Amino acid sequence: MMMGKGKWTALMWIAIAELFALSLWFSASVTGAELRELWNLTVLTEAWLSASVPAGFIIGTLISVSFGIADRFNARRVFALSALAGALINGLLIVADSAMIGIALRIMTGVTLAGVYPTAVKLLSQWFPSKRGLALGILIAALTLGSSLPHFISLLFSSVDWKLVIVVSSLLALAAAGIMNWVVKDAPTSPQKTIFSFKLIKQVLLNKPVMLANYGYFGHMWELYAMWTWLPVFFAASFASSSSQISPEIISLASFVSIGIAGAIGCVLGGMAADSLGRSRLTILSLLVSGSCSIIIGFTFGQAFWLTLLVAVIWGMFVISDSAQFSAAVTEFAETPYLGTALTFQMCIGFLVTIFSINLIPVVQNLIGWEWVFILLSIGPALGIVSMVKFSLYETGERSEK
Repeated sequence: MMMGKGKWTALMWIAIAELFALSLWFSASVTGAELRELWNLTVLTEAWLSASVPAGFIIGTLISVSFGIADRFNARRVFALSALAGALINGLLIVADSAMIGIALRIMTGVTLAGVYPTAVKLLSQWFPSKRGLALGILIAALTLGSSLPHFISLLFSSVDWKLVIVVSSLLALAAAGIMNWVVKDAPTSPQKTIFSFKLIKQVLLNKPVMLANYGYFGHMWELYAMWTWLPVFFAASFASSSSQISPEIISLASFVSIGIAGAIGCVLGGMAADSLGRSRLTILSLLVSGSCSIIIGFTFGQAFWLTLLVAVIWGMFVISDSAQFSAAVTEFAETPYLGTALTFQMCIGFLVTIFSINLIPVVQNLIGWEWVFILLSIGPALGIVSMVKFSLYETGERSEK
């Protein structure tokens, strides 16, 4: 009974720490207008400012797993130190005076976040050795809310200096470090260690159901972070072209609701639905709806505020609702000796894909406009659906065997 109560308490604090720490991810993106002028950003450097965190995250993940940091050291301490380092590095943005320095700092921030998100998943697996679908959904919800939190911070401090957004997000990351270090307790049991090895990647590539789940995840990631990055800019451009008088505060609120609130709800509902519908069905449904929204939202450009927001909220719910299930699918079909390699491979390639889609959006937008550019993101869900339909055959076979 105490274990049951303790794990939900641990989940609550881990989720809060995750929410606070992930506010670092888009802390610079929401101040893009100010940084564009301060650092003389071009279309290319602005895109790289947004893509630099995923790039750093990939680097940090590979370093972490190659040296087995999460296995060799206490996971809570790794999270706390990573959040502390991220807070300090993010804070240096207020004194950065060029795009190159800013991008370098954002890459380093991404490196520190590699010690936050994967480590939180590991901590969760320690507290929930089984039936962790809902718990994982709650954790991803916290990640989603945290990623969108700078939009809310910007809403609160939009009439003040942009540096306050950076400072507040850094203070939240410091709070996350404190929560993880002094409030969260170690789980009574630890899971079996999983390792990463380049020598084992061949085994991952030869495992067909694992690779089908990976392809689904890559399609999902092609859409997710590009949507999170550029939807607020789309809002600003759309509302500016309409007859509606929409303030920057409303744009920040719309972004927070569409990405954060709607996304968090989608994560929890997706985690609950996956256990009853099956992982493949849930991912196919999510990819279908989110991909459709990426096509439809362009037709709302310059139209009524409520119509654009409605499509964005639906998109925000479904674009993230399946995120946790791709990793869960890998854990079900990868053999234990290369499970860690399989999960790391999925995460690294997935975030590598986001760098391409994030950078591609502004380039294509200059050519075809905001009305059509998000159609580019529907390619990912379309390919993901094909993969998960094929994956469902393996999932059905596994259930029949049981």
